[in-house]
Amino acid sequence: MNRAALVLAAGSARRFGSDKLSADFLGEPLVNHAIRAAIASTAQRVIVVAHPTLDLSEWKSVEVRRITSTALSQSLQAGVEAARDADGVYIFLGDMPLVPHDLAASLAARIGHHYAAMPFHDGRFGHPVLLSRAAFADVAALHGDAGLGKLLGSRDDIVRVDCSSPFIHADVDHSSDLSNLARTLQA
Repeated sequence: MNRAALVLAAGSARRFGSDKLSADFLGEPLVNHAIRAAIASTAQRVIVVAHPTLDLSEWKSVEVRRITSTALSQSLQAGVEAARDADGVYIFLGDMPLVPHDLAASLAARIGHHYAAMPFHDGRFGHPVLLSRAAFADVAALHGDAGLGKLLGSRDDIVRVDCSSPFIHADVDHSSDLSNLARTLQA
């Protein structure tokens, strides 16, 4: 299968208060962790949808699509459009640094002919998500800050992949989240 991995990193980080994706987490910019997870996936291409000011110069092996919109739907659409020839796309979020690197392969092994595959832990779905090509047109129809949650929540052809890691839910919204995640790793 020809798959692409999208890292969504174009948000404005209003709740964080500064450039969240460039903030230090474990000695490097936060977004680097999500990019590394995307590279570790089974995807043939990694595409980072980023704000124009985000420094990604160290990542020579990834494609970068710059957008100025902070609407989640537009980030998703820019990534899916860049990967329009793919059979499916993984969706990684730039503010989720601890997604297990082996999870994408588990999603790929289980998706089959389904619309999407999602990790599931502690009664909730998480990230990354693997969308089949069948989802591309529906992503194009999203508006505003609508992400995949509502779209995928209304479907019954989603593969649930049980996962033991709570980090499929661990995103960074506030600066205190960085230190809390670091402490969790040290415990």
